[in-house]
Amino acid sequence: MQVHSDPSRLPQFRRAVITIGTFDGVHNGHRQIIETLQKEARRIDGETVIITFHPHPRKVVSSTILGVRLINTLDEKRMLLEQLGIDHLVVVPFTDAFANQEAESYVADFLVKLFNPHSIIIGYDHRFGRGRKGDYQLLEQLAPKYNYELLEIPRHVLNEIAVSSTRIRESLLEGRQAEANRLLGYPFFFCGQVVHGDKLGRKLGYPTANLRVLDEEKIIPANGIYAVTAALIEPDQQQLPDNRMKGMMSIGFRPTVDGRKRVIEVNLFDFASEIYDQHLIVFVEKYLRAEIKFDTLDDLIKQMEQDKLETLELF
Repeated sequence: MQVHSDPSRLPQFRRAVITIGTFDGVHNGHRQIIETLQKEARRIDGETVIITFHPHPRKVVSSTILGVRLINTLDEKRMLLEQLGIDHLVVVPFTDAFANQEAESYVADFLVKLFNPHSIIIGYDHRFGRGRKGDYQLLEQLAPKYNYELLEIPRHVLNEIAVSSTRIRESLLEGRQAEANRLLGYPFFFCGQVVHGDKLGRKLGYPTANLRVLDEEKIIPANGIYAVTAALIEPDQQQLPDNRMKGMMSIGFRPTVDGRKRVIEVNLFDFASEIYDQHLIVFVEKYLRAEIKFDTLDDLIKQMEQDKLETLELF
């Protein structure tokens, strides 16, 4: 997959079949659109093109930016779309100027001039341009003028995507990991940089990698103990890793120890290398239990032994 971050320097696409959206989560609902995109591209021997935006449009056009919580970072979205076999991902910088161009200019100067689409696959409720005045009907009216085909994403698919996206976010934040993973179609994952901690895990016999998530908009699952798989990755890695280590993860305030700061700690089984400052991608396979405050560190160690046994049984 080719990734383009400068819309002014796009290649000449071969019979481009395009769709537009944030595709946050690239979950099962989105995959219905992607399958339609790929089916149409095969029919006309064209290329699939997904247009997405960065930063998230709500950060630019909405006054409630604190509500932006993303299932995927841009890099994670890129890796998922690469895995699905998309030909081109175009990341458009979303600015006030872009949001406020006239609707017909958006079609003529952006969609047609830059992409020369053979086909546009879009939802009936898609809005664009100044005051969100552009809509599906305008695209339909302009189709004969600019010689593109317009395919509508059915209402029920869009509703399913919206419901699924909301349920995924709620499930992650409420510890319903199995539901989140089922709706995603893959284990939820996140990336973090390994930073120094207090080395307590090492003293307890369970050395951990303390993670700092670099994107503040990324959703982090609920506090608790999880079974995970993980792998070291490069910051600019293009593909999801195939070979992963098994382990368990704690997210929370460590009430038995201090209870002051929320931390993410990953214990990788049969792994003892120093990996400070490197990047780890963590796939959250299963929620095991809630955080518990134990009376003694010995009680904590006994519970960690049980957590490890449960994790190994899962794998």
